[in-house]
Amino acid sequence: LQKILILLQVTLSVVVGKTLMILFPNAMKRYILKMGEKSRMNQNPKFSYENWGPTFFSFKYLLFVLKVKWKRLEDEAHEGHPAPNTPVVTLGGEVRHLLDFMEDNRPLILNFGSCT
Repeated sequence: LQKILILLQVTLSVVVGKTLMILFPNAMKRYILKMGEKSRMNQNPKFSYENWGPTFFSFKYLLFVLKVKWKRLEDEAHEGHPAPNTPVVTLGGEVRHLLDFMEDNRPLILNFGSCT
């Protein structure tokens, strides 16, 4: 049911976004550029709006957003339920799953930090 609701929400936003891009291309360009500022996407001078702007609200965009949102459903943790077995990347670049690091009945401790 959650996946169907996400499909409907994302599809509706893509249809509305694409329609607005056709009807109001300059306004949508300004809106997308403002979104690019938030993600710092437009700070790279070799990566112009013409490279990434038109991809918004495309079919590939729809599929990508659906994939990310559906994947996040699997990664939700709820009190009293088993931990999600989310994919992680080792320092060597290998993709494994979180519960692959469990040993016997020992607790698995996750330590997050920053190297800045």
